[in-house]
Amino acid sequence: MVDQARARVMEMDFWQGEVSVQVMPGGLSNHSFLVEDDGQKYAVRIGDDRPEHAVYRYNEIAVSQAAYEAGLSPALVHHEPGAMVFEYLAGSNVIDAAGLEQTVNMDRLIGTLGQCHLDLSGHLEAPGPIFWVFHLNRRYARIIMQHGGAVGSAFGATGTPVLGRLMAMNDELETAIGAITPVFCHNDLVAENILDDGQRFWLIDWEYGGWNDGLYDLACLAAHLDLGAEMADEMLPRYLTLNGEKIGQAERRRFAAWKCAALIWAALWGGVGGMFANLDFDYAAYSRERLDHLERASAAFREL
Repeated sequence: MVDQARARVMEMDFWQGEVSVQVMPGGLSNHSFLVEDDGQKYAVRIGDDRPEHAVYRYNEIAVSQAAYEAGLSPALVHHEPGAMVFEYLAGSNVIDAAGLEQTVNMDRLIGTLGQCHLDLSGHLEAPGPIFWVFHLNRRYARIIMQHGGAVGSAFGATGTPVLGRLMAMNDELETAIGAITPVFCHNDLVAENILDDGQRFWLIDWEYGGWNDGLYDLACLAAHLDLGAEMADEMLPRYLTLNGEKIGQAERRRFAAWKCAALIWAALWGGVGGMFANLDFDYAAYSRERLDHLERASAAFREL
C-alpha cells in the first residue's frame, strides 16, 4: 500500500521538477511523506474520505486553512482529491510527557490550546461540524457489531460483552458532562499531532476538527500521553484561567469524564480501523492499550 501511495505522490501535477520522496513515520490512518522539490521541502499526506471513521477531507481542508490563518498550523499549499501538501516544519519534534514536565512547555501548550479555542473559528469559512464523541462512540460500536468485529480484534468475534459495557459507560459519561459551551477544537490530540520546533507548538492533522467542549482537547491530550494525575492536575487550572474560570470539584469531574470518553473513542476507533484501514498497523493492540488506560481513568472518575 505504501508503494501505491508513493506513486500517487510522484504523479501529482504540483511539483516543479524531479522530486525525492521519503516515508515519514507515524500516522495511523494516512500515508505521510517528506518530499523535496526544487529545493523546497513539503509534508504530503495521502488519504481519501473514510466514512466509517466519519472523516471527510473537505472539512479537514477548510479547518487546516483556518488553522494556518490562526497561526496554529503550517500552510496547506496544495490539495487535490486524496492528497494534501503542507509546508514542512524543519527541526520539529513530536511532544511527549517528559517534555511537559517543564513548566515552560506546559504553559506554551496551554497557550496554543487557548489560541485554538478562542481564535480559530474566526478564520473558518465553513460552518464546521459538531464533534460529539458520545455519538461517534455509539456509531463505531454499531459498525463493529454489524461487521462482526475483526479477527484478533480487542472486541472478539462479536464484541457484544465489551461493547455493552463501553456503551453503558458512554451513556453515564454523557450524563455526567451535561451541557457544554462549544468552542472549536482539534479533537485528536495524540502526540503525533503536536509538533514542537523549540519556540512554539504546532497542531497538525485536523481530520476531526469541530465544535466541542474545550476541556475535551485537554482531556484527550492527558489520556493519549498517559499523563499522571499530578501533571494533569497542573494542566487543568492553567487552562481554566484562560477563560477566567476557577477549578472546583465539578470541573475536575468533567475533566475526568472527558478522559474516559476519549479513551472509549480511541479503543473503538481502533476496532473500526482494524476492519477497514489498509495500513501496516496493529489496531487490535492499540485498542487493547486504550482499554487498559480506560480502566485506570474510569476508576479515577468514580472517585470524584
